[in-house]
Amino acid sequence: MTGDSEGDESVTLDLLKKKMAEFAKERDWDRFHSPRNLLLALVGEVGELSEIFQWRGEVPKGLPDWKEEDKVHLGEELSDVLLYLVRLSDICGIDLGKAALRKVDLNALKYPVSLSKASSKTHNNNNNNNTGSESA
Repeated sequence: MTGDSEGDESVTLDLLKKKMAEFAKERDWDRFHSPRNLLLALVGEVGELSEIFQWRGEVPKGLPDWKEEDKVHLGEELSDVLLYLVRLSDICGIDLGKAALRKVDLNALKYPVSLSKASSKTHNNNNNNNTGSESA
């Protein structure tokens, strides 16, 4: 995989999906890319991403006090998470873009502006019906 898309205006999920499929095929890794294995790899990458924030406390948007190399490292870990998520969705036959748009629409219904604006309470908390199993 090369960085030949870096100058492009936008990167699509389809492009990432194709690049990841090509990357795995070239290395004969398809046989290792089961949903379970990809999920466990994704969880590991989320752990690495979490480590970056672990002892920093709250940080402001834009990370103004971060060194450039810390931002580069963050970008690499965010990319690892994204790439494993894209690969997992591909292997599972899920159109991630469509699923994400559907979820945004469902969340708009679940968290109506009239109950949610400027509030960190969830819709379940607003209705005193918190099951703990739902998330945005």
